[in-house]
Amino acid sequence: MWFWFALGSAVFAALTSILAKIGIEGVGSNLATAIRTMVVVVLAWGMVFLTHQQGGLRSISQKSWIFLILSGIATGVSWLCYYKALQMGEASKVVPIDKLSVVITLVLAFVFLHEEFTPKSVIGCILIGAGTLMMVL
Repeated sequence: MWFWFALGSAVFAALTSILAKIGIEGVGSNLATAIRTMVVVVLAWGMVFLTHQQGGLRSISQKSWIFLILSGIATGVSWLCYYKALQMGEASKVVPIDKLSVVITLVLAFVFLHEEFTPKSVIGCILIGAGTLMMVL
């Protein structure tokens, strides 16, 4: 089931890029990011209440709070950078560079989460890196 959610994530991320590039025209990148973020906040809290998960707030550990907050900061900074890049550059060049996050995530997962770095994942990282270079040059 995780595969279908991951595929949905990829499809909606692609739509996000195209819709954002069209919508950001004539709008400051920070303002556009704030508008997008408000929509995400409403949707996320809507899902929390729709699935009756709001009671779980009390059981979140201090460690989880810290890392969720840090993740939120990283997301916000990522979105601010992404929208500025999208405003200044072509979507067909910005998006592949943004997707280098796949390679960076694999390396960070190996270093910090001690996940396996297999020959297959090394080859995949090299191919993603090479493909990104080919797309943006």
